[in-house]
Amino acid sequence: MTEDANQLLLAEVRRLTAAVERLAGPPPAENDWTAADCFVWSPLRSHLQPIRKPNRVALSLIRGVDHVRDILHENTLRFAEGYPANNVLLWGARGMGKSSLVKAVHADIRAQTGVSLKLVEVHREDIATLPALLDLLKDTPHRIILFCDDLSFDHDDTAYKSLKAALDGGIEGRPDNVLFYATSNRRHLLPRHMMENEQSTAINPSEAVEEKVSLSDRFGLWLGFHKCSQDDYLTMIDGYAAHFSLPLEQADLHREALEWATTRGGRSGRVAWQYIQDLAGRLRIATDRA
Repeated sequence: MTEDANQLLLAEVRRLTAAVERLAGPPPAENDWTAADCFVWSPLRSHLQPIRKPNRVALSLIRGVDHVRDILHENTLRFAEGYPANNVLLWGARGMGKSSLVKAVHADIRAQTGVSLKLVEVHREDIATLPALLDLLKDTPHRIILFCDDLSFDHDDTAYKSLKAALDGGIEGRPDNVLFYATSNRRHLLPRHMMENEQSTAINPSEAVEEKVSLSDRFGLWLGFHKCSQDDYLTMIDGYAAHFSLPLEQADLHREALEWATTRGGRSGRVAWQYIQDLAGRLRIATDRA
């Protein structure tokens, strides 16, 4: 074989090797649990992306949801200490601090106990990869809260079956060092029309609906968040203003905050925070949620 033929053969082998590597996808990443306390799951490379500066507020700044705050805190504390705890579904009105509460409780429990408690966010579109993630997590020495924000399922979406198995079912079950927290605007995670479609098309309608509704039953705790009253809204405003030392008289603060809520079409924790951001910006005062 001539030198030119050898070079052509080598080039062809390299081309085929590169094609096979592309088909196989990127190699699994090396995950470093010491890099952060919060991570985001990236299933393509089985990678836990460290988030070194999470977007969260202090637990003391979350107002108007005292009852559910205390329940979630106690459940998380038991889990961090190695005792039985429940998966949690935080559901209800938009902007009332569901995801903020999860992140704030995680930070508070870590500070309170010193336990290596990790928070891993799973994006809604990656729910079907939960079995692979649980397999990765089960042998770690850490306590881990899996967190999915704004969880819901649409028509013909079968990813909920992976979630059901991950929460409670399957031959192996959920690892003892893993707990699942999710937020949703829907208590049953599925739109009403989807349940009605199941009833109208199934051979046994009641069984079809029961399969989908039972997804919510996999969560041992349902924590409801409802639209806040004016008093609760102003309490949130006062708490933020005091925390960031915003120099505005309370009467003016309340008047502006209520006007802001009117322009936003309603009151909520998110609206309160957006007003505080606007006020702090006008006063040239920095705010830091973390």
